[in-house]
Amino acid sequence: GVGMGMTAPVSITAFPAEDGSFQQKVKVSLRIPSQFQDSPPCPTDESIKIEERQGMTIYSTQFGGYAKEVDYVSYAAKLKAALGSDAAYHKDSYLCNGYDPPMKPYGRRNEVWFVKE
Repeated sequence: GVGMGMTAPVSITAFPAEDGSFQQKVKVSLRIPSQFQDSPPCPTDESIKIEERQGMTIYSTQFGGYAKEVDYVSYAAKLKAALGSDAAYHKDSYLCNGYDPPMKPYGRRNEVWFVKE
């Protein structure tokens, strides 16, 4: 019953299939605003969980525009190629982040993150 407003980034955990596309399983994460961090409201929908994201080191790439799955897959492939075979990161999933509200037409920011092992 508490309104918190939208936060950024909206983070989608993608679990890539063999061909690089998203599997049907994705996890969408929203940041809880600072004023609710110490005591977040309890979700009334049992499919919503509150998780604490631990600190992490990431490899990242950024791009603009209205991001779609094909864009995230493409930039994940570019990041993978740029890192080469020596970089140690989790290969079973990566994070797709969008920072802008839908009504912002220009200067949009999106990122793909690989979490370092």
